[in-house]
Amino acid sequence: MARRSLGLALALLVVALASGCGGLGRQRLTLGYLGWDENVANSNLNKVLLEDEFGYETVDLKLADDVRPVFEGVASGELDAFTDVWMPNHKALVNAVEGETELSEESWYTGQTEYGIAVPNYMQTRSIADLNSSSASMIVGIESGAVLMHRIGENLIPEYGIDLGLVEASTPAMLAELRRAYIAKEPIVFLAWSPHWMNAEYDFRYLEDPKDAIGPLDESAELHSVMRSGLQEDDPVAYALINAMKLDEAKVNTLELSINRAGDPQQGVRDWLEKEENREAVQSWIEAAKKAEQ
Repeated sequence: MARRSLGLALALLVVALASGCGGLGRQRLTLGYLGWDENVANSNLNKVLLEDEFGYETVDLKLADDVRPVFEGVASGELDAFTDVWMPNHKALVNAVEGETELSEESWYTGQTEYGIAVPNYMQTRSIADLNSSSASMIVGIESGAVLMHRIGENLIPEYGIDLGLVEASTPAMLAELRRAYIAKEPIVFLAWSPHWMNAEYDFRYLEDPKDAIGPLDESAELHSVMRSGLQEDDPVAYALINAMKLDEAKVNTLELSINRAGDPQQGVRDWLEKEENREAVQSWIEAAKKAEQ
């Protein structure tokens, strides 16, 4: 009888291991993300920490081509979380999935954000009102679903009577065009935001908006995470880690630059974590997740 009980116990242990009980390395998680560098950075940082520190079998990162589908994916449960919600910029999107998602209580970014239309410092333009005389032929934008893209097309261009066309592009494509124009010292008008490594890489200025056509979008925002309903109960470790995430401007910029230099997001994250000050910065998140695991 004792032998049969032992066999049953072993069988149950195998089942428990296979189903991921107790953080033993079988959990799976899916994070939605966009090609925004801070989102690439914090998504991959969460992936590396969950896989390396907590033995997750895999944390899938699912790239979306626009922001609205990411919110819809979290609401439907297809995605477990999205870690780059700009508030109040994304307030309408958050409200649309209220009741099916949970927004983190605190901002994961501890610095001051910036968001707006910018030009390199070698250009003389200082105001959106002066764009028609800037020698630039277009405003190089990002993904069409970005809130600022809508505001530029619907408010800013007609308000100022701007002749420049607004070009939709992926964030990497916009950054590539910025790099090309910057090296050649050509005029370029583009969308810029902070936190982002472009603020450390290039000398540029955010343009003044005397008519307030952009509205509150260029004011400092809070960066949150949105998680599907039930994630805390289903995966307390991931829930705790995501909620504990805190990064300042310097940490975000150096993490993004490490990823760019490595040419591989996970390798860039691991290179960044090798530095003692960065490892110390994430230790409190790890401890919060370990506490939730118990």
